[in-house]
Amino acid sequence: MIIELRSARELGSACDDDDLVMWAAQGLTGAGRAWALGDAVVAGSPLISRRDRLAVWGGADCAAELLRHALGELGPAYRPLGEAELMSEVTARLDGVRERGRFSWMSLPAAPAAVSVLGEGVGWVEAEAEVAALLAAAAPHSYAVPGAAGVSRWAGVRVDGRLAAVAADAWSAPTVGLLAGVATDAAFRGRGLAERVCRWVSRELVAAYGRAALMVDDVNAVAIGVYERIGYRRRPVMAAHVTP
Repeated sequence: MIIELRSARELGSACDDDDLVMWAAQGLTGAGRAWALGDAVVAGSPLISRRDRLAVWGGADCAAELLRHALGELGPAYRPLGEAELMSEVTARLDGVRERGRFSWMSLPAAPAAVSVLGEGVGWVEAEAEVAALLAAAAPHSYAVPGAAGVSRWAGVRVDGRLAAVAADAWSAPTVGLLAGVATDAAFRGRGLAERVCRWVSRELVAAYGRAALMVDDVNAVAIGVYERIGYRRRPVMAAHVTP
């Protein structure tokens, strides 16, 4: 029997407190919803990281049935995502649900001591116009931009007074902070500034939410290396979509 989960506590118990699921549910506040069936859970919220997203967790048979139910409840605009192997099995069981792309979800359950040591000179940035200008030049396809719904705050580091690298606390859930919008001005690349900002923001996210996470393209080996040095653990993920 499919059960709708009504609280973050129920959800955490059902999914072993999986950080991707807990992030996607956004604390089951607002429009967040979640369901459980057997050994599987599906949870999601609208407009997190610029998409209506559904995290899928558990065994493939129950997960496929749950996803069918969730899409029926929420509509075909939702983008399912989960561990790549699981989603390959789930999409094979569902007509009209196909792979959209692959990337990695990276998790940081606790901030290493080095995070506080290597984050000197970083702080929260009030001048969002400066952040927007840096992103427009250095990362024009960033999902996180100043003023976007769910993007809470920006951190940065300056070189000779000029904003050189930034990162955001964006679409964070009550128990999972999300690192996003990482960018470095082209004139200052190669100095480790993005890593410094990411270390500092990661520490702040863990302090505020208990743990941190991020999404990264698998082809971005440089960024993955930075995140792994900070202490993030990588999990291959597949996203899917409902075909017309």
